Amino acid sequence: MTTAGQWLRQARAALDDAGVESARLDAELLLMHAWQVDRTHLIAHGTDPLPDEVEEAAGKLLARRRRREPLAYLTGSREFWSRDFEVGPDVLIPRPETEHLVESVLARFPERDRAWRFADIGTGSGCLAVTLACEYPSALVTATDISQAALAVARRNAAHHGVDVRIAWHRGHLYEALPPHAGPFDAIISNPPYVSAHEYRGLAPELRFEPSGALTDEADGLSLLSVLLAGAAAHLVAGGYLMVETGPCGLPAPVPGMALEEEIHDLAGLLRGGVYRRAP
Repeated sequence: MTTAGQWLRQARAALDDAGVESARLDAELLLMHAWQVDRTHLIAHGTDPLPDEVEEAAGKLLARRRRREPLAYLTGSREFWSRDFEVGPDVLIPRPETEHLVESVLARFPERDRAWRFADIGTGSGCLAVTLACEYPSALVTATDISQAALAVARRNAAHHGVDVRIAWHRGHLYEALPPHAGPFDAIISNPPYVSAHEYRGLAPELRFEPSGALTDEADGLSLLSVLLAGAAAHLVAGGYLMVETGPCGLPAPVPGMALEEEIHDLAGLLRGGVYRRAP
């Protein structure tokens, strides 16, 4: 019979051969998921034979990872802002760079108990909307997405974290999803598709498994960001904020009534987003 240690060594070699950079870690996480154990158990029982059903389940997961299917889709979850979120092929996998948007909100709205009104346009898994509802226990959040399947995932995440009663869900394209009574908002937050068509063709194999409509605008990367900026003032309170994530495409130029207050950069100096403010 195959021991846990033997399976891990074989899995690491297979993932290395498939070009997976985090082969060792991924092998461990796949076996932990299939066995439903933590890393401590994995280390302590490295010489134990694997139960047949565990070896079979782990083998199926390994085959999918070798085809470069994202690890988060195999385990069904991804951590964001120290909380677990359900993910699947219907939604973009939450990434650390998106946490910069949460940091920007916290910096500009330090009073956590006020009944702020936030909107998350293109919510996907709901990681931003749910996180803001958790961090601001009196806030009302509006979340939109063009995908009904994505909204279903986001709703489950909201229910899991106990904030579903303070989030209103609407389906549609960007601001078109907002009903007439929605807003005005203190802040609009969005991680829209900003990968250009040219850049999309060169992405890592894992990204081909994620919904393309959540990644690329199939243009220059700026088209949806520009729509968000152009319509922001009509949906914000005076002095309200639009906070968006971006990448190599950059940020759209300010428009009348909306000034660029801050470019968001990560520790490596890469542009990750922008904060625009409506005139007071």
